[in-house]
Amino acid sequence: MRDYMNFKSKPDGVTRISSETNSQGTPRIHRLDEAVVNRIAAGEVIQRPVSAVKELLENSIDADSSSISVLVKDGGLKLIQVSDDGHGIRGEALASMTYVGHVTVTTITKGQLHGYRATYKDGVMEHEPKACAAVKGTQIMIENLFYNMSARRKTLQNSADDYPKIVDLICRFAIHHISVNFSCRKHGAARADVHSVSTSSRLDAIRSVYGVSVAQNLMEVEVSEDDPSSSIFEMDGFISNSNYIAKKITMVLFINDRLVECGALKRAIEIVYAATLPKASKPFIYMSIKLPPEHIDVNVHPTKREVSLLNQEVIVEKIQSAIESKLRNSNDSRTFQEQRVDPSPSVSISMSKESSSHPSSSGSKSQKVPVQKMVRTDSQDPAGRLHAYLQVKPSSQLQGSSCLASVRSAIRQRRNPRETADLTSIQELIREIDSSCHSELLDIVRNCSYIGMADDVFALLQHNTHLYLANVINLSKELMYQQVLRRFAHFSAIQLSDPAPLPELIMLALKEEELNTEGDENDDLKEKIAEMNTEMIKQKAEMLEEYFGIQIDPNGNLSRLPIVLDQYTPDMDRVPEFVLCLGNDVCGVISRRQVGYADYVCFSRNGSSEANLCPGLIGMMRKICFQTIAAAIGNFYAFHPPLLPNPSGDGMQFYQRVPSRTPEEGDASKSADDVNKDEVEHELLLEAESCWAQREWSIQHVLFPSMRLFLKPPTSMATNGTFVKV
Repeated sequence: MRDYMNFKSKPDGVTRISSETNSQGTPRIHRLDEAVVNRIAAGEVIQRPVSAVKELLENSIDADSSSISVLVKDGGLKLIQVSDDGHGIRGEALASMTYVGHVTVTTITKGQLHGYRATYKDGVMEHEPKACAAVKGTQIMIENLFYNMSARRKTLQNSADDYPKIVDLICRFAIHHISVNFSCRKHGAARADVHSVSTSSRLDAIRSVYGVSVAQNLMEVEVSEDDPSSSIFEMDGFISNSNYIAKKITMVLFINDRLVECGALKRAIEIVYAATLPKASKPFIYMSIKLPPEHIDVNVHPTKREVSLLNQEVIVEKIQSAIESKLRNSNDSRTFQEQRVDPSPSVSISMSKESSSHPSSSGSKSQKVPVQKMVRTDSQDPAGRLHAYLQVKPSSQLQGSSCLASVRSAIRQRRNPRETADLTSIQELIREIDSSCHSELLDIVRNCSYIGMADDVFALLQHNTHLYLANVINLSKELMYQQVLRRFAHFSAIQLSDPAPLPELIMLALKEEELNTEGDENDDLKEKIAEMNTEMIKQKAEMLEEYFGIQIDPNGNLSRLPIVLDQYTPDMDRVPEFVLCLGNDVCGVISRRQVGYADYVCFSRNGSSEANLCPGLIGMMRKICFQTIAAAIGNFYAFHPPLLPNPSGDGMQFYQRVPSRTPEEGDASKSADDVNKDEVEHELLLEAESCWAQREWSIQHVLFPSMRLFLKPPTSMATNGTFVKV
């Protein structure tokens, strides 16, 4: 008989209490009933039917099962049945299931003449195990899940069926435990929705479960580290390449052979794919990580679905770097599958007969298409003979033909020479970034550790045994500039909840400039400037939206901004300054940097302004224009200090309700520590503290991880004070 038949619940030592009032009106605390405590604990572990299936699958795998089958009825609420051929019963989650469902366990071990069956309800075995006929292994059946939790059951009945989640779960187990046969089907169905057979190849398992289109676009990736002072782990897996296209990410993560989630690792991988692959395509990821058990914190989630790792940032960074390197090497070219058609009818017919008489690689026989559904092109062959209309080139001609990328490029250039020239300008700017990259600074950026902010502008970094002060504004401005060029014409969007009128934004910026420079421009002149800039930007709206993701509606309202860096939104208080920059510097109306006619020509869609200009001059002006726009966007998205003064320093005086000094004090002012709490504008202070805290968090968790991946510091940063060695 299997061991552990009399398992008991262990609700993690949690004591649940409630209060009531005695006759004297004094509240009194008393312990809840044991049954209520166990039911609460069970509800935390078994949150929905898929949680129960996961626990049962892990129990079967721990019992060295080689075959596991799952049967589900009504999404798991009426019936979940898991059968295996293993030995032994393990796992405390079984006890939790007995408090929220009717559980029946049937088991037999090798060499016994009969098995035993036991039933459980409300955490108690209803009677002694009875002898019964059974096959080797264990069958655990859960009926009427959450029968005693009406609110939970009603919620699940009103939601989408859990069965697709169960199927997805079993698919994930099947590609990791490749030596185990898995199957899953609905109650009453004739065929299984999941059927995988044991194999020696991980790639074959992925092909069997997720299909050929996924398996043929995967790359193997491996990372290992054995440094006790840093991290100890091994990772191997498969990641999708640039040819893989999907609408949502699929990430299968096993840590020490347990299916878990790690939010930090998933976000890091998504950042790499969003920046490396075109149009931010969603990847397929399978990953298995092995590390010492004492380096894992499994108590982050009641179901142990999510875990936290020791030295997690180091591990995530190393895996992220390995994936980025693999992707960049694979993204040099894209592969397109070609299928050759043999002109010989006899070969075609014999191949079709052979394929129809043998099962496919997925384990099911290929289905023959009915004749009436096929296109008939030959009276002597009802199946079609479409190959008669296809011309097959000799192999020598195929080898000598131009590559597909060159052909597509030539066609694109003939159809739209202007767009090709635009891309050429961007490629030249990117090549300039690559050629001017400072190798030593690149090593510092890629391998530094963020320590903290030294002041409002400089961050303190450590690289090897040296400390550096790094100008956050300069670094972020350059990073954003480079990202704008690399994402040219492929931006995602930030949709403004309320479109902002351009004239009002420009007026705000002009008034702010007047305050800063103590100018005395009258309102009429400001309105004229705002009107001219608005009209110029509206004329260039189509180009701004197509290439840079800046949307201006026909009424002259700013309605959409580009996403330059994932997980980061710029300071919207700087939108007026940005719009004024677009009108002045970029569109060339009141140009401080006087790009002038080059900008105007660049934004002319019909090309009439370029009629009398040579192609070289046009290309130069277009390049200058794109460079100017990218610099303007980079400056807007840079990590500038918030407009509200920093309350952690002398800026605290800004939030006082009363003047910081009196006539008796003369020029002596109060320090930040002397400010009375009652004299402070609390709402404004809270807003400022939130802005500055958000900025510092973004610098640590968004800016520097992105810099390690994408930034190529120019040589000028070695001498302009961006990096200062301490």
